[in-house]
Order: sequence, then C-alpha cells, then structure tokens
Amino acid sequence: MTPPADASDGQNPEAITEHTAPMVTNVSRKPAHARIPSLDGLRAISIGLVLWAHLGGTHGFGTSRALAMIDWATLGVRTFFVLSGFLITGILLTELSHTGTINLRRFYYRRTMRIFPAYYALIAAVAVAGRLGYLHLARGDVLAATSYTMNYHSVRGWSLGHTWSLAVEEQFYLLWPATLYLWGARRGLGVALAFVIIAPLIRIALLAMPGGATIGFSFETVADAIAVGCLLAGLRDQLWTYSAYRALVQSWRFILVPIAIGAALAVPQLEADRALGLDRVWVGIYNLVGITVINVGLALCIDAAIRNHTGPVGRILNARPIMALGVMSYSIYLWQQPFLNRNVDRSATRFPLNLVLTLVCAALSYYLVERVTLRFRDSTARTSRT
Repeated sequence: MTPPADASDGQNPEAITEHTAPMVTNVSRKPAHARIPSLDGLRAISIGLVLWAHLGGTHGFGTSRALAMIDWATLGVRTFFVLSGFLITGILLTELSHTGTINLRRFYYRRTMRIFPAYYALIAAVAVAGRLGYLHLARGDVLAATSYTMNYHSVRGWSLGHTWSLAVEEQFYLLWPATLYLWGARRGLGVALAFVIIAPLIRIALLAMPGGATIGFSFETVADAIAVGCLLAGLRDQLWTYSAYRALVQSWRFILVPIAIGAALAVPQLEADRALGLDRVWVGIYNLVGITVINVGLALCIDAAIRNHTGPVGRILNARPIMALGVMSYSIYLWQQPFLNRNVDRSATRFPLNLVLTLVCAALSYYLVERVTLRFRDSTARTSRT
C-alpha cells in the first residue's frame, strides 16, 4: 500500500532519461522529456499487486492459498517505494549535475500540485461518507491523513489507512531534496547508504520494545526501500561498468533475483515452533535481513526492466494497456481502499462491483483532478519563464 511513484508526472519535462547517472560524467543527452522505458509498466504491476491483495476476502472474490503464501500488498508497497526513490533522485541529481544546485521552491511546488489535489479530494470524499455513516473512520483518521502523519497513527480505520504510505512518501519529499541541496550528490548518497544499513537495526531495536506497533509503517522502519531506489539512481551506470553485473542482468540467471524476493517475503508466513519461540527468530531474520533482500532485489528488477525493455518482459511492460494502467496508478491507489474492504459486506464492497467502482472513481480523479491541476501547474511554469 503506497502511492505509485510518479516523478515523471506523465510527460513532465523533468522526467529523467534512461541512462541518467549524475555520479559519473557520461550523463545522457537524450531529450529531457523522454520517458523511462518500462516504468509505467512497473507501476501497473505494483498497483495490480495491491488490488489483488485487497480484493482477497471481499465478498464474491474469496481467498486462496496463493493470496496467503506471500504478502502481495507489501510487495506492491515496496516496489512503489523503490521506484519513488529512483525517480525523484534521478530528477534531483540531473538538475544538480546540470545547474550545480537544486531549485527547492520549484521542486516543492511541482510535487504539491502533483499530489495534493487528488489526495485531499479523496480525504474530503471519505470524510463526508464517514459523516453520513457509509464508511467507518477511527478517531483521528482524518487529522492524521490530512497532516501526512498516518504512519504514526497506530489505531486507524481501513478507508484512510492506506495513506500511511503516502505519509512516508511526503516525509521523503521533505527531507531528501534538502539533503542533496545542502550536502551534494556524493555525500547525500552516502546518507542514503547509511540509512539502508541503520534501518534494519532500528527495526530490531523496536522489536525488543513493548508494542512495536509502528514497525513496517513509520518512516524510520520502511524508508530504507526508498533509500535503495535513491542509490540505484545515482549508481546504476557505475554498476553497468562491472562485467559480472551486466552478465547477471542479461542472463537467464537473473530469475534468481525474483526468487530471492519471493523467499524473503515468505519468511514471515513460516510456521515456526511457537513453544520454542522460533516465531520471533523468523520475525527478527525478516526485519534484519529479509526486508533488505527484498529492497535490493526490487532495485535490480527495476534496472533490468529498463535495460531490457525490448525483450519479452519489456514488451509486456511497455504495452499500451499496461502503460495506461500505470499512468493512472496514483488515482487507483487512492480510491481502491474504500471499496476493497473485506471487513464490510455492502453492495459497493462486493466483487466485481467494488473493482468497477474503484476504477471509475480513479478515472474521474485522474481526468478531472490530476490532469486539470497538472495543466495549470505547467501553464504557470511557462508563464513564469516568459
């Protein structure tokens, strides 16, 4: 459950190119408006995983062992987080490489116009529905969602509960550009690497404390996925200089990477001997090692999908219907939770109507809110330059 990373804002002229690598000198000279191959397709796969996971258990859809074996929603969440770090960092490092600085005011304005209108439209709609008794909202849900602090609001209702991941994204947007602005590319990426190392230790420390309710939601326990994406944006061309890495990405042996991701995701589902306390051992292994394996594996999959975009998998990811789903993934993510609710049995939450309503509301959000505000944002940007 996370907001689909969409740093490119559709055909945003800020979109980074396929070979952006500000940490090295051979920065791509492709047009600035060029889109990154396979990225919309990856967004589509990610939102599909979230939909699949949240449909499970809803009336008319049922459950299956395939749904229970792996936490598909977590896989979708972490994919979006890694994508977000990769895309945002690519934009910022490209600007830093070309201009020597980062225009923080411009960045925050563009992010605000990209995210806030559709986000607050959802909150307003859910708040009204909750007031009228159509949806259940826990105490403080609207305030936590509005203030982007849902990831620290431990007792939350379902309808706005997914905004915890948007809160993580917003906290990243506040911290990361300023870090690169103040410390530069090399030291900024050093901070990202340090966080990837420290975050598992934070999770283990919180596990040892009573409660630990924020593990898996609070910024300090999940943002290492974003940090891995940041590192990918800065170092992917350097990785490509290693023959072993090129061989892995272009070989059938790369299938071992998604297998490793699946194995790590399955660790929390293992039936351990509770009498011996081994369930806590598995939880510890997952938080200390497994999550990092997932994050790094997803970064490798993203890089492989971009570099092999003309191959069989790439052709699927870049097919028009898949890309269209990826472009709308932010609005789909926003609106899926009120309808894909397995705890409520109403006509609007029964399959397949719940999925239809999700897609209809997402389309309205995309065409009437997202695209309108983006056109306004881009027109004001052109006016300010003239």
